[in-house]
Amino acid sequence: MHVCYNLPYMQSLQEYVSEARSKGQAIGHFNACTVEMVWGIFRAAQKLSVPVIVGFSEGERDFFGVRQAALFVRSLREQYTYPIFSNADHTYSLQRVKEAVDALYDAVIFDGAELSFDENLKITKQCVEYARAHQSGTLVEGELGFIGKSSSVRAELPAGVHISEAYLTKPEEAARFVKETGVDFLAPAVGNVHGMLANGHDPSLHIARVKAIRDAVAVPLVLHGASGNSAEDIAVACQAGVGIVHISTELRVAYRRALQVSLQSDPDQVAPYKYLKPVVAAVEKIVEEKLAIVNKKL
Repeated sequence: MHVCYNLPYMQSLQEYVSEARSKGQAIGHFNACTVEMVWGIFRAAQKLSVPVIVGFSEGERDFFGVRQAALFVRSLREQYTYPIFSNADHTYSLQRVKEAVDALYDAVIFDGAELSFDENLKITKQCVEYARAHQSGTLVEGELGFIGKSSSVRAELPAGVHISEAYLTKPEEAARFVKETGVDFLAPAVGNVHGMLANGHDPSLHIARVKAIRDAVAVPLVLHGASGNSAEDIAVACQAGVGIVHISTELRVAYRRALQVSLQSDPDQVAPYKYLKPVVAAVEKIVEEKLAIVNKKL
């Protein structure tokens, strides 16, 4: 039996998401793989006094430490009495979902977008059953519709990703998927793409499809791959029913650029806590900008 770390002095993640949706807003979700990235995310959220989710993909949590990532986020929540939550982002097997549930992440995503509909549904349902049986408090997100996998900057859409209406998640399939799996959140394909295009402007989101899926399912929708989407597109998607918005690639770009400048400006500096300060500030700046959009604070 695992202990559920729901704190008495704040709402649950699910409640924060529901509250945001009722206001036409969303909770910002930002990926991290280092301590300084988490600090940048946390400080931006504190500055705006809004809840935030820190996501760790399989590769990111392997680098950080699977249990250590969840524990670090929880330590911030407990020490500062602040609504910051952990998410085991893009998890591709039942085994690794179980690992995240056992590590007491606040949420976990099973990404079966490249599987057949029936296989995706079957494994996602098993993930939900495991989380419920272990009473970890971990929320489970399912993903339906392929939008690519890599959080990188590229010249064109990744192989297998299409943004025409025929390739978007179908409302009727979304309704069946949510009903039969019991997921807490659903990530659909609505014209969004993981990573971002080099020109800085991803294709526009299909807001009509967002609304149609929102009307078909009873759970909050999650927008993945929002790096590169315009502020207007993201804001309208939140108003249309998206409850969580994912940003990753823009943080990676900001991190790398800030680190390069920092090292070049003081090439003899060997103290990481000194040359990494601009990196934390760069991540914080991007996160603050995105949180302002999803929380209507522009």
